[in-house]
Amino acid sequence: MNLEAAAHFVAARWRDSVVPALCDYIRIPNQSPAFDPDWAEHGHMERAIELVLAWVRAQELRDTSIEVVRLPNRTPVILVEVAGQRPETVLLYGHLDKQPPFAGWAEGLDPWTPVLRDGRLYGRGAADDGYAAFAAITAIKALQEQGVAHARCVVLIEACEESGSYDLPHYLRAAADRIGKPSLVIGLDSGCGDYQRLWVTSSLRGLVNGDLQVAVLRDGVHSGNGGGIVPSSFRILRHLLDRIEDAATGAIRLPEANVAIPGDIIAQAQAAARVLGERTHSEYPYAAGTRPMAKDPAELVLNRTWRPQLEVIGAAGLPELGHCGNVLRPSTTVRLSLRLPPTADAGAASMALKRTLEADPPYGAQVKFTVDSFGSSGWKSPALAPWLEQAIAESSQALFGNEPCAMGEGGTIPFMTMLGEMFPQAQFLITGVLGPQSNAHGPNEFLELKTAERLTAAVANVLARHASAPL
Repeated sequence: MNLEAAAHFVAARWRDSVVPALCDYIRIPNQSPAFDPDWAEHGHMERAIELVLAWVRAQELRDTSIEVVRLPNRTPVILVEVAGQRPETVLLYGHLDKQPPFAGWAEGLDPWTPVLRDGRLYGRGAADDGYAAFAAITAIKALQEQGVAHARCVVLIEACEESGSYDLPHYLRAAADRIGKPSLVIGLDSGCGDYQRLWVTSSLRGLVNGDLQVAVLRDGVHSGNGGGIVPSSFRILRHLLDRIEDAATGAIRLPEANVAIPGDIIAQAQAAARVLGERTHSEYPYAAGTRPMAKDPAELVLNRTWRPQLEVIGAAGLPELGHCGNVLRPSTTVRLSLRLPPTADAGAASMALKRTLEADPPYGAQVKFTVDSFGSSGWKSPALAPWLEQAIAESSQALFGNEPCAMGEGGTIPFMTMLGEMFPQAQFLITGVLGPQSNAHGPNEFLELKTAERLTAAVANVLARHASAPL
């Protein structure tokens, strides 16, 4: 493949076709089912699917079938099958459901209004992960434009990823014959350490979510009357959290949530830290005076990718400041989100979390931890085959002007865990556009357009190299 010509073709397609389509996609508030339980009635997901379908059909790929696969009471899946000149299969993955809008967007920006500014497309979902379908199809189109051989390609776009992909296993079984046994999986729902090179995701953390409730009263009582007699539900909750997290360091105490970090991963983190330096921590919008959790950039990379971390992501039983009185509250509930190392067992960690939090409750209080179904074990990539390692290096150097870099990501993509178990012999290229300040799930999410163009051309090059590799 003429990579320079492919890059020019891809850039033109992004400018003239992909960016306008993504602007329309941003306008659709198709939140994932966990955040919009009535998604089917609201119709936003269907609008997003129809938009993607119409765009894919307009590309006029040769020897292509396009279908929306629907199972009863489940979010739909888009399957695009493109015949190839080799019998192997490449599976390309993305999703089109979105996170909620979130508050705090800057003046002039809005989650459902596309804004082009300084080479960035702002709006919810373009980078996570609406661009994936457009990038995958454009990469295949670039090959067909040059008459370059490629393997059979299956593009799978799901609509439940932000809810933990709980519908996806059913589709993987239902469409198993059509998906086949991929020799290469390309996932486009990941991140990049910077925008100056091609980044390969070598691992993903797992995740356990759940609600911890502490109840001490049937009704609230005057704090001047009950304080010192009735124990505080909040203090008990603090005590329980100390069982699983060291409040001074953030270290997670559960053995089931910790693993020994492999030596190759430590070396990889050190290499990534040398590339990124202070950018390992400087991108975050700290409140004045706040410092990162470690000084060594390599330790920060490992913290984010291979060590467990706990966050309280929601709370109930706490009145807003303007509506609170001098009341000893009957209960406190918090939603916990525990990120797990890639090789930790999420099921074992869930059970250990519940067992540790509920055992021997202080003062005999009612303590209950309810594990959320939104959880998954993590994933570690198999070693790259020589042909794929070479294709990645070539793509990064030619398109970005720098050597590639590999690093784990702190997020969770349940699909990768599923596929790793289903296709242990497959090669994986997991990559993405979520770089510094792109702020997926938060305010001011953006897609860095030049990076997305270059990544699309890199995917085309990897597909071309795969077709001539000694598989």
